[in-house]
This record gives sequence, C-alpha cells and structure tokens, in this order.
Amino acid sequence: MRNVILSITIVLTFVTSVVFGQSPGSNKFKKEFLRVINRTRANGCICGTNYMPPAPPLMWNDKLEKAAKGHAQDMASRRYFSHVSKDGRDAMARAENAGYDHFGFKSFTVGENIAQGQPTIAEVMTGWINSEGHCRNLMNPDFKEVGIWVTDTYWVQDFGGREEFSAEMKQMIKSGKARIIQGSVHESH
Repeated sequence: MRNVILSITIVLTFVTSVVFGQSPGSNKFKKEFLRVINRTRANGCICGTNYMPPAPPLMWNDKLEKAAKGHAQDMASRRYFSHVSKDGRDAMARAENAGYDHFGFKSFTVGENIAQGQPTIAEVMTGWINSEGHCRNLMNPDFKEVGIWVTDTYWVQDFGGREEFSAEMKQMIKSGKARIIQGSVHESH
C-alpha cells in the first residue's frame, strides 16, 4: 500500500511539472510569473474598457505565497471555488494569518485573483488579463508584492501593498510625540 501511495505521489509530481513546466514554489515558477506580470505592468493594458497606465513592478513575497498556497490547497482538497474559505476567512484574513500583517505600516492593502482549470502560467495570466476585475488587481499601483500558488489547477494570486511610515514619523512615534491608533498616526500634545 505504501508503494502505491508513493507511486501516485511521484506520478502527480511528474504530471504537475510537465503540465506547468515548473513546480509551484520553485524559483523558475516565481521568476516566470513575475516576468509576465511585470511586463504587463510596465506596458500598461486595457482592463475591460478602461486603460490602466503602467505600474511599478511587483516583488515576490513568501508570506503572500504561503497564504495563496493554503487557499489553493484548501480549494483543491475540498473542491470549491471562492474568495471566501469554507471557514469564512477572506484574502485579508488569510494573508494576515500567513504573517503578512499591517503592524508598523502607514497603509496596508490586500487583493486576490483566483482561477481554476488553466494548465499553464500563460493561460491563467491571459484569463486574468481578459477579466476586468482580475486585470485591475494586476495593474493596481497600490500593490507592491505578490505570492502565487497552484494546486490541481486551482490558482491563487495574492497581492499586497504596505507603505512604511516616513523616517520623521517613525522618530515621532519612537519619541512618543505621535502614536498609532487603529492604523493612523496622531500627534501627542
């Protein structure tokens, strides 16, 4: 029985590598996704009927990848397709649970694209670019980081954007001249 399970795992790993050209989580997978995303962001594109101007490149974030991986694996194993997990968590909660938190940042935003059924990075990206809402996420200049995972053709692309406080504000907070209240800074009197 153990040999059968091991054989199935090896076959599934081989099929995943052959179909996708690389394994999720590998450097090749990450580089290919970033190349396609950042080329699109550099050129700008039309999302639905609206032109989205060029946006800065995204950087890979392992915590967003962890959130994407968890959601892709959950959707694949429980056979559902939704931005809301079966336990009620949304993309923001999953990102925070994966360690992508907002503490110490001036602003914080999270977004998510999901897809199911596409066998390659090129096909899933074409689908997202051809979908207005997904395309807007891809082109959103507020997003600075991304993490992506695929399990059994369930794709999750998690975006994040965090902006640090300025050096001056950090010093004010550190000295007690300002304090953070629910994400905003207030000067102390």
